[in-house]
Amino acid sequence: MVRVRSICTVIAVLLGLAVLPAHAAPTLLSQGRPALASSAENGGTPASAAVDGNGDTRWSSEWSAPQWLRVDLGASSAVSRVELDWESAYATAFEIQVSADGDSWQPIRSVTGATGGRQGYDVTGTGRYVRVNATQRANGYGVSLWEFRVYGTQGGVVPGTGVHVTGSQGDWQLTVDGRPWVVKGLTWGPPAADAARYMPELKSMGVNTLRTWGTDASTRPLLDAAASNGLRVINGFWLQPGGGPGSGGCVNYVTDAQYKADMLGQIRQWVTTYKDHPGVLMWNVGNESILGLQNCYSGAELETQRVEYAKYVNEAARAIHAIDTNHPVTNTDAWTGAWVYLKAHAPDLDLYAVNSYGNVCKVRQDWISGGYTLPYILTEAGPAGEWEVPNDANGVPAEPTDVQKRDGYTQAWNCIVGHTGVAFGGTLFHYGTEYDFGAVWFNLTPAGKKRLSFYSVQRAFGGATPANTPPVISSMTVPQTVAAGAPLTIDVAASDPDGDAIQWSAAFNSKYVDNSGGLAGAPVQVNGNRLTATAPDRLGVWKVYVMAEDGRGNIGIETRSVRVVAPQPSGVNVAQGKPVTASSYQQVGDGAPFPPSNAVDGSGTSRWATDWADPQWIRVDLGAVTTFQHVQLVWEGAFGRAYEIQVSDDGNDFRSVHGTTTGNGGVDSIDVTATGRYVRLHATQRGTGWGYSLYEFGIYRR
Repeated sequence: MVRVRSICTVIAVLLGLAVLPAHAAPTLLSQGRPALASSAENGGTPASAAVDGNGDTRWSSEWSAPQWLRVDLGASSAVSRVELDWESAYATAFEIQVSADGDSWQPIRSVTGATGGRQGYDVTGTGRYVRVNATQRANGYGVSLWEFRVYGTQGGVVPGTGVHVTGSQGDWQLTVDGRPWVVKGLTWGPPAADAARYMPELKSMGVNTLRTWGTDASTRPLLDAAASNGLRVINGFWLQPGGGPGSGGCVNYVTDAQYKADMLGQIRQWVTTYKDHPGVLMWNVGNESILGLQNCYSGAELETQRVEYAKYVNEAARAIHAIDTNHPVTNTDAWTGAWVYLKAHAPDLDLYAVNSYGNVCKVRQDWISGGYTLPYILTEAGPAGEWEVPNDANGVPAEPTDVQKRDGYTQAWNCIVGHTGVAFGGTLFHYGTEYDFGAVWFNLTPAGKKRLSFYSVQRAFGGATPANTPPVISSMTVPQTVAAGAPLTIDVAASDPDGDAIQWSAAFNSKYVDNSGGLAGAPVQVNGNRLTATAPDRLGVWKVYVMAEDGRGNIGIETRSVRVVAPQPSGVNVAQGKPVTASSYQQVGDGAPFPPSNAVDGSGTSRWATDWADPQWIRVDLGAVTTFQHVQLVWEGAFGRAYEIQVSDDGNDFRSVHGTTTGNGGVDSIDVTATGRYVRLHATQRGTGWGYSLYEFGIYRR
């Protein structure tokens, strides 16, 4: 009977369990999440050690009370249990507290007379942040925890709504309305007002995300167009000194309270405005500023500023979370070294972000080596940039070929998505219609024309299969130097995968001469695989571009550098090395002094430069009355608009033998037969706001 009664009892219990409503088991929410503490005893006992899932590492505080440890669960969560594994330095009195914003705390359990060891408490509370606040120590040390575990159900938000970072250390996921979201994105270039025009093309590429660097009143059309096509936007907020090593705009994050208050006000304004817009994916506070601060500070002050900037980013993240609980917050920088500052001082971020080009495949190892406890996204990537490639024979960065750029995007994408459970994808650089130096280096659609890199991104994102693709330029050769204004021969080889006829064009860029970004089209003669254009007449290293188009909206672009040098006139330069005087010369400044003797030394790299005023002159003493037939003026950027060539037998009475009022710089080759001992260039109108500057003042006898 006993056996029968026992079996019946078991069956009854099982039947009873079968009809009870199911309840999901609470989830460990705290492991791997950002943690912050009131203090740390030393660098080996950080707050993060209490939530790393490792029972051999610990957080310990300074030797005083009170002390606290806080963990950010990433989203508002229903907390049901808290467990504490104390080291021997435990707290005898403490509170478990929850908070929505990390500022205002509500106790959900108060403990006195605690005895340390492993302690667990069933609790009821809701918050994004959970804190243990220790008010009384057991001994003369501080307080120390091997582990601080928080259990519950994440999401004080309605299930299936909003954008959230879910999961735990090394097994994270970005979800949009409850569904996984891999960021397949591009950085956004066109005006936001034109966004609707471009969205169908982006959607056909497989793009689901766009990234901006600024958010304001003009952002709405971009969000509207994105949402109507199923895309989302990473909305940026620009902070000085944004843009990394090449950008300006310094601010002092220690003392400039007004700047920080103003920017925080703008961030709050636009988060409030757009937080409920279906086109928002996340908020991105700052771009490359931790790296960029090196333009403003150095040494210990640089470190101080970087720490204060990271703290300010955290302040912005907390402000955003207080307004918007449905979208994550990140910060972008140009190197993973910035994550060290964010890890220590910006625990309220939901994820990290990085811009990386040539080093993109090293990001994964940097994340592992840094022991980071947040996932990340890539916010800029593409082929190796100007700052990463070796110099060519002319001493300027060797731009990757079209084929190398195509492969660079594919490699970047594969390296990022290969870091599963940590990297959420990325926004590659750049979707824009600009057509200049930077656009040719990086744009997928310069001047609205698709290149090989456009289709490589489309393929990586799983977009539509293209019906037609661009011509592929397999080689391009130019001479290392060319005389100013002389014919420049360009040998090219190209083929079109679809058999389309190739239409050739050419252009020049003077970035390495005067820092101009623009491309100047150049007439080109085509003879089979050889193109001929006329070289610029201004000295320096130029970029020459060839464009191969198929008439179907596709383009292949290659570029090389060429050094433009002064043509060598026939005859003897009777001015070289002769005595020379001038109305003035620049004696201070970068590279100064620039004496008049530089203009007759036979060197194309040294120059004479004047004060910034009109008129100015330079005079050469040929030593005896001399007949000459040619004058060559090799101008630097500061050229003469109006000037005369004058001669004199005594150095006092000069007569004009040539004049112009329409000078345009570069190299002026003047055929003029004249006789005199002294030859003077007398300039009366400058072509720029600076003075006058000559590399060479050559006087030739033939």
